[in-house]
Amino acid sequence: MDEGLIFDDLKAAFSEQGLFEDKTWRLSPEAFPLTKRQIREIEQVGQACMEFYRATELLYTRSHEGKSILRNADIKVPWVADYLDRGKPDYLIEHARSKAVRRSHPMVIRPDLLATSEGFALTEIDSVPGGIGLTAFLNQLYSSEAGVIGANDKIVDAFFDSMSSLRPDKELPLIGIVVSDEAQTYRPEMEWLAERLQEKGRRVYCLHPGDLFPLGGTICADIDGDPEEMDIIYRFREMIDLDNIPKAKDKLQE
Repeated sequence: MDEGLIFDDLKAAFSEQGLFEDKTWRLSPEAFPLTKRQIREIEQVGQACMEFYRATELLYTRSHEGKSILRNADIKVPWVADYLDRGKPDYLIEHARSKAVRRSHPMVIRPDLLATSEGFALTEIDSVPGGIGLTAFLNQLYSSEAGVIGANDKIVDAFFDSMSSLRPDKELPLIGIVVSDEAQTYRPEMEWLAERLQEKGRRVYCLHPGDLFPLGGTICADIDGDPEEMDIIYRFREMIDLDNIPKAKDKLQE
């Protein structure tokens, strides 16, 4: 296909979606190529990120409980919890130490990777990551090319599978992707993700924090004009934004 036509198609696709507010893009007529070695390295980085979160959660827990961080030696590190708790309000510290969230970990982890001549360099790990909907959209856009990682809605389906795994008792859980005003730049891509899942028969909605309200000990939202209890809430906001979000403290897991 003529590269000019490809660029025209890409520009049209992006202008129709507007997945990030007020952003412009440098477009390529083909997907960024990855070697088999790079793909293996990315998979290893993903597993390492998960282990990192598990280790840091355990380190924090043992620190604030005054327990040793090693099984065969009495080594305590109270300074870890003290450092991580600095500047946080009491309700947020209490939430972080709650048994309800113990051993929990982010459902989506996105490492920012910089390709170098010696391999990938990790520049950031984000546990409330943007780019889920955008990356899924790009995979769909370039899916006509052979070997595109994540093609055929793999990211879309993986996101739903990870969320629905939290409620195995529900055959079709009601899921809300709740995007705060502080994260509104990412709202269009999350709306696209929710709409794509709705097309697949999933009950997933992109919501504003103000759309949620407590009712009879549950958190509800108006879905198609009727109040319904949310089964799963995926928060797209930083915990430091809580004071700016209506009734946010009511929505912390007890």
